[in-house]
Amino acid sequence: KRMIVNVRVKTKSSEQKIVKFGDNRFLIYLVSEPENNEANIELINLLSKHFGVSVKNIHFKRGLTSQDKMLEIT
Repeated sequence: KRMIVNVRVKTKSSEQKIVKFGDNRFLIYLVSEPENNEANIELINLLSKHFGVSVKNIHFKRGLTSQDKMLEIT
């Protein structure tokens, strides 16, 4: 099953949190700083737990260096 999710990432938060607002749209709070790919790594790990898939099954489609990202989960 293939799914596209759109996320807006808020970094340097006090806690990790996923807030769903609509179909496949999420606001995601991350603890990491957006440096050295740390926030993207935390995002992938969090989404893999949330959707119950391997980190290898999550791919960036758009927004690698942006707050707004589109990811494909397979």
